[in-house]
Amino acid sequence: MSAPADRTAWLQGGEAACKTYQPYPERAYRMVLLGAPGIGKGTQAELLCKRFRTCHLSTGDVFRAAKSSQGPLGPAMQAALGYMQRGELVPDETVIDMVRERVECLKCDYGFLLDGFPRTVQQAEALDRMFQETGLVLDAVLNYELPVEKVVERLSGRRTCKDCKTTFHVRTMPPKVEGKCDKCGGELYQREDDRPESIRVRLKAYEESTAPLKDYYAKTGLLITIQADGTPEQVFEQTIGALRDRGKA
Repeated sequence: MSAPADRTAWLQGGEAACKTYQPYPERAYRMVLLGAPGIGKGTQAELLCKRFRTCHLSTGDVFRAAKSSQGPLGPAMQAALGYMQRGELVPDETVIDMVRERVECLKCDYGFLLDGFPRTVQQAEALDRMFQETGLVLDAVLNYELPVEKVVERLSGRRTCKDCKTTFHVRTMPPKVEGKCDKCGGELYQREDDRPESIRVRLKAYEESTAPLKDYYAKTGLLITIQADGTPEQVFEQTIGALRDRGKA
């Protein structure tokens, strides 16, 4: 059975509420997802949500929803948007407050896959405090890894349509006509962020920022590292196997 798709409370915050789907799963799984850009973490989140009927709580989705929102935003979300509009990094304290504005989502009986938070040890410590305050227990931290050159190969092969923004891949999902979008015939191009040199810079920044976080969760015994090399289905089976080995699935 698939997971509930409604995440209104998470995306909007405040007094917003999700639609109720019944019945709830027999067990609510609560997990954190870690993984560099291009590693396939989003696909694994989708597969895990279907398996465990869990909600995918992505902070990136919250930021994107807030940018296009016409309704009221919580104080932390307003502050976060201000930093982003100025091209500045959102401070840990603001991100923590944004999640705290949505703490009821962490208590949901469907459980959660938390994606994009925590990203620093300070955020992880704040999440621990939220768990202590609400009586929740974290089941696992799934850390997906892949050699840098394989991530570069995946991302540098992407091509995006200038008109409709549809994405292709020169190796795994090429267009029918080279350089032309299948949907609208628009010109395909390689985004600056998808150039190998840009990807390596992003991956280095990710590793430097998350290395202390991985050490933090390794010390708690919650960290489960999975090699994301293979098809999405193969990586998913590795994930389920690792959870079973820990008595978590």
